[in-house]
Amino acid sequence: MKLLEDRILKDGKVGAGNVLKVDSFLNHQIDVPFLSELGGEFYRRYRNDGITKILTIEASGIGIACLTAAYFGVPVVFAKKTPTNNISGDVYTAEVYSYTHERTYTIRLSREFLTSDDRVLIIDDFLAKGSALLALLKLVHDAGASVAGAGIVIEKAYQPGGGIVRAQGVRVESLARIAAMDESGVAFVPEE
Repeated sequence: MKLLEDRILKDGKVGAGNVLKVDSFLNHQIDVPFLSELGGEFYRRYRNDGITKILTIEASGIGIACLTAAYFGVPVVFAKKTPTNNISGDVYTAEVYSYTHERTYTIRLSREFLTSDDRVLIIDDFLAKGSALLALLKLVHDAGASVAGAGIVIEKAYQPGGGIVRAQGVRVESLARIAAMDESGVAFVPEE
């Protein structure tokens, strides 16, 4: 999606450890009108897939998930990374290794909000090694729900996550796919 690629080139910064910082518009400060356009693109790609729920993971995916869900007219449910008093007992769980935080989280999702009747679109801000997406897929499968696919804002196509998930037969739609990046800039996989 050229609109997103242009915004990454304009406002994104490649930091230490080849981390792409897009926190000025995506995952710290949120440019709501811009993310709404991205949500509209996810809707365009999945509008005929019978989506009943949007699923994401705490916290960076929540903004884009909500703006996407507004187009579908369905709820967003998000997996929590920390135990809380208001989610206890009857939950689905999965393990996620965060390469950003260098630790493993147990994510939790109340069974009340995801059932075998649901057709789920997973939305997240980044896809790199695939740990978060695989954990979300596990939650969907544990619930007996069906997966329409995953909508990813930015995929690091040079890392294995996208290939791993696609090899499992999951449809992955990434709005920007990065072929390579370093301090000198970002190169994108050409759109098909």
